[in-house]
Amino acid sequence: MPATVTSPTDRDDSGSLAACCSPIIDGVLDAVAAERLAGVLKALAEPTRLRLVSLIAGHEGAQACVCDLTTPVGLSQPTVSHHLKILVEAGLLERTQRGKWAYYRLVPATLDVLGGVFARASHR
Repeated sequence: MPATVTSPTDRDDSGSLAACCSPIIDGVLDAVAAERLAGVLKALAEPTRLRLVSLIAGHEGAQACVCDLTTPVGLSQPTVSHHLKILVEAGLLERTQRGKWAYYRLVPATLDVLGGVFARASHR
């Protein structure tokens, strides 16, 4: 059975990043929620990591192996793995180990929260 690895970083007691950050959609952020959301946005603020999220989203099955990502971003496997680790820790990706290969997929709930944050802000 493949092992799925996610980080507890930036998650509430339920384990959901979406649950911890949802107050921005409904009202003013408290300090804890702002800190958690800032961590997610900081992870996305680096151009290579933003490209990696985009590449994974556009990849067949919305998941990709590190070996699928090195050529498109023009970086070595260790560097790409480092960026992917940061995205996992931020709650944006989940990592599944399949033999010697690690596969990454987007965490839909986190992306839904981010989309909601910006959609609501644009309607005010």
